[in-house]
Amino acid sequence: MNRIMLREEPQRMNETEDLGLLFHENALQLDEFERTPAPQRKVIFVTIVSLITAAILGLTLIWAGQLSAKAGETETLSNPAAEAHPEPTPDISSSQPQANDAAAKLGEGEGQRSAAENESSERVIQADPLWVAQVSKESGVPERALKAYATAALVLRDEQPGCGLGWNTLAAIGQVESGHGTIHGASLASDGRALPRIVGVALDGEVYQAIPDTDSGLIDGDAVWDRAVGPMQFIPQTWAVYGRSAGGSAEPDIDQIDDAALSAATLLCAEGGDLTTAENWIRAVQAYNPSVAYNNDVADIAEYYGAFG
Repeated sequence: MNRIMLREEPQRMNETEDLGLLFHENALQLDEFERTPAPQRKVIFVTIVSLITAAILGLTLIWAGQLSAKAGETETLSNPAAEAHPEPTPDISSSQPQANDAAAKLGEGEGQRSAAENESSERVIQADPLWVAQVSKESGVPERALKAYATAALVLRDEQPGCGLGWNTLAAIGQVESGHGTIHGASLASDGRALPRIVGVALDGEVYQAIPDTDSGLIDGDAVWDRAVGPMQFIPQTWAVYGRSAGGSAEPDIDQIDDAALSAATLLCAEGGDLTTAENWIRAVQAYNPSVAYNNDVADIAEYYGAFG
């Protein structure tokens, strides 16, 4: 609007100057008419007055037209209906879970994470269902378990890009610990819960390291000794530190594969750091279970799974 007014202002000034010039010329003519006889002077004077009146009327009409045009422009610019408002395009990004073993990287996965904004503006990360179906068929890892492993790896990649955790490491631990939630006749339900519950032997020192009760039996049902629980076989004291809910609920569920896999991924990254280096990967798995034989078994299976993507 300011630009329009600035362009028109000089025009009004010129018109005013023309009007002044007209008065000036008329004044000269009147001086000349002073020397003419009286009858002629009266006729000329009336003519001059008529011309001046017509000029003023013309300028008034021009000015009124300009004000009307400006008003129309102002109404158009301030009318929301006259402006275009393109709808935002959702930003969707994807990446792939990574595979690595005790010696080095075990290859890149092809699982994708999809990021979308929900009502609370939080991103939802999930493994690509097509990738899960394909790799499950080729590797033998059950789809429900594989979805949990790959999604957990993607979440940690998003949270801690320097960790480099691969889905295959989580899958190897899940295989060694509980056969992907199928040990002792259990199976993973559609909601990811292992049924019946998977509860390990008492850690009383006879076979495994002795760990006296730390949860008053609330998680493992044993008020004397701790026991490993769930598809990823967490002991209560470790779950108290690293237990996380994949669905965002207040209480993580140790028997639910999504929560258990995400908690295991968090533990590995916290204990190992950059898992793409051999010594860090070994340290992370040792934090899960200090047995050398356990570490070797997980490394072998992780390498096998890593070949599938």
